[in-house]
Amino acid sequence: MPPIKPITGAALTQCCTEIRAQVAQAFVGQAQVLDQLLVALLAGGHVLIEGVPGLGKTLLVRSLAGALDCTHARVQFTPDLMPSDVSGHAFYDPKSESFRIRRGPVFANLLLADEINRAPAKTQAALLEAMQELQVTIESRSFTLDPPFFVIATQNPIEQEGTYPLPEAQLDRFLLKINMEYPPHVEEVRMVQAISAGRSANDFDLARVRAVVRPAQILAMQLGAAQIRVDPVVLDYAVRIVRATREWPGLAMGAGPRGSLALVRAARAQAVLEGRDFVTPDDVRTIAKPALRHRLSLAPEMQIEGRRIDEVLEALLLKVEAPRQ
Repeated sequence: MPPIKPITGAALTQCCTEIRAQVAQAFVGQAQVLDQLLVALLAGGHVLIEGVPGLGKTLLVRSLAGALDCTHARVQFTPDLMPSDVSGHAFYDPKSESFRIRRGPVFANLLLADEINRAPAKTQAALLEAMQELQVTIESRSFTLDPPFFVIATQNPIEQEGTYPLPEAQLDRFLLKINMEYPPHVEEVRMVQAISAGRSANDFDLARVRAVVRPAQILAMQLGAAQIRVDPVVLDYAVRIVRATREWPGLAMGAGPRGSLALVRAARAQAVLEGRDFVTPDDVRTIAKPALRHRLSLAPEMQIEGRRIDEVLEALLLKVEAPRQ
């Protein structure tokens, strides 16, 4: 395979714009959520989306898969799901009188892990191994996953019966955690108009979504995003934010060095979406909550008061001094 030449500058921003436009053919509104997905894609990370049912999480991922000319798969996580249902398994072939490997849905460029917290820890670990190592082990044999490999996991925050919450060490494997809220009134009106006009099916028309980016181009976009300049002063600001979480009142656990790496990687991708070839403190602040919220734990007294991680992060970002631009 020949070396991949990075896509940089205006061409990189244009690719992101085209992906946005295609997703908008089916998915109405929630532009911030889509931008955060693109940040993770550009940074080569994975995403955990949390939101109540009916917000269109699955539709968003299917639309994104349509805009990317990549293989994609969806796994509905349930309490009886086995690791082999995700990674694949060996089976005996009577014709060849030998064992063969049947690859699971994880062998795709884009994998939607729906309601990941409904599967037991062993099944969650099988997916998280693939996310971290970019390989799958089946019957003591290792299989490398073809890049790009992008996992989008979802979970429902309100129904906790029969769920297996992801441990903090496994949550840390996700680059971003996106909180998907209810859409504004105007966007919800547009959505209802688009879905109910002369149609009986309760879904959007994904046939209008056209593939505009191929796998090799995604890899080139990721290389381009990795070349975005980060001034040492801005990098120091990002690290100071992460280090502040380790001593901040109200937090029982702060983010580790992986949080610093994630914040800088995500800030580079955020700069791409803004059409710049350098990172600003605003890029760091914009993406700080999605990059850090799942790496922190509230102290018991804050949980009793009903406080939220985002509230604590908001106060922290106001206190950590930003460099002058």
